[in-house]
Amino acid sequence: MGGLMRFIYCLLAAFFILGAGGPLAWAGGPVYKLTIEDLEKQKALFDDPRPYRNVLSMKKVMPPEVYAKLSADPEEMKKVWSQVVGFKAQDVVGKIAPEIKPGKYTYKDKDRLPFKDLLIPNHYLRFAPQAPPHAGNFSEITVVPTRQQYYHTRIGEATKISSARLDSQGYLVPDSYKGGFPFPKPSGPHKAQQVVYNWVKRYLQGDSIHGLQIGTGFNKNLVPDFDGLYDFYTIRTHGRVYQEPYGWLDERAEKNGEHRSFYFGMLAPRDIYGNVVSILNYLDPNKFDLFFLYVNSLRRLRRLSATDAQDAAVGQDVIYEDFEGFNQQLTPKRYPYKYKVVAEREYLIPFVPPDGSSYYTKKGEIKNVNFERRPIYVIELQQQDSNFIYSKRIMYIDRETFMLHFIENYDQKGRLYRTCENICYFYEDLGLLGSEIHTQRDYLDLHSLASRTFLYPASWAGREQISLRGLARGAVK
Repeated sequence: MGGLMRFIYCLLAAFFILGAGGPLAWAGGPVYKLTIEDLEKQKALFDDPRPYRNVLSMKKVMPPEVYAKLSADPEEMKKVWSQVVGFKAQDVVGKIAPEIKPGKYTYKDKDRLPFKDLLIPNHYLRFAPQAPPHAGNFSEITVVPTRQQYYHTRIGEATKISSARLDSQGYLVPDSYKGGFPFPKPSGPHKAQQVVYNWVKRYLQGDSIHGLQIGTGFNKNLVPDFDGLYDFYTIRTHGRVYQEPYGWLDERAEKNGEHRSFYFGMLAPRDIYGNVVSILNYLDPNKFDLFFLYVNSLRRLRRLSATDAQDAAVGQDVIYEDFEGFNQQLTPKRYPYKYKVVAEREYLIPFVPPDGSSYYTKKGEIKNVNFERRPIYVIELQQQDSNFIYSKRIMYIDRETFMLHFIENYDQKGRLYRTCENICYFYEDLGLLGSEIHTQRDYLDLHSLASRTFLYPASWAGREQISLRGLARGAVK
């Protein structure tokens, strides 16, 4: 995509997202909004190993007073979080394939070392030279020592006092959950559901988040067939403990029992410019989530049915309920699952290094990633309704952070259909994780998406950024 077109898209994005009246800040503080242009200036999607995190660090992105409020002492955060979960990751790993030490490895080392025992099966297959039909292989990796990962002290303290409970079927009792991670030490007959709820109630980059995504789709011959630019918000409307306002976002959220809202704006390619997906999640498992799609070319707002929500999101190899890896409502009334803990064990999990030097090659290979031994829950979700697109999901969730690192989705014939992974960046100063390298694969249509996402806490973002009233704001004729 040419520089001029990128510039035009960024100008259009400013009008579309902010509207003619300019940015609307609220009590959360000053606006410090980044653009696609800001991100691309520091880091291109392909063949760009620059360590851009020295420029786009949170300390430099945020105003000083905001950074001071959202950061904390790492040693204190470590102390609190180890009390919350009852262990430190580095103390519970290292037992499988101990001969694999920190250091650099290539795919040729698979023949002499037991990487098959230590990598997620899908990653083991992808530890190979890049070749059709999918992007996202690793021909070389760096194994690094395991770190203790943790959350901000406010999230830790809220999790400590969590009194969340499940009903007899294993679904969350809405009034019992106030904030933090609901089940920091999963146990009992509904342990698997507790683990999944910890992901559902995640604090991915905080309570109010602004995100930018640059992605390219590849066909089965690894020829690019789609270039996408996205500008989005994710805002917790309940259980806010990291950013003000704490508790409920506003009276509307409390009255309606809202939990989280997504606003996913599409900036490119031009034929979908101005389209927006809006998703509103509720606390009550018996109150169905709301999905809306604004189609800019038709100036039409459409409510998506449960069937529509299973459609592939435009330009991506996921459905609408796959946002951030898994965003499906846990409910006994619509597409319920049986949940099972398949394993609790360590795996080598990929992370973006502290300097942000990870990148894709033009053929879709992932370079400069660190692999770290992590304690992992492997959770199986067996679908009970054959009308749903997937018969089974396998989730790989971090035992220390409850981060969803990888998910496999199988069709109704039992075939591997789609995978999605979050290769994260860990913000030691904020006590937060954010997905940065995001790879999607479709194993039936032989298509894949390689994307980079930049997430940051946006304390100025509130109801205005996620309202349905604002979906068509600034739409281009």
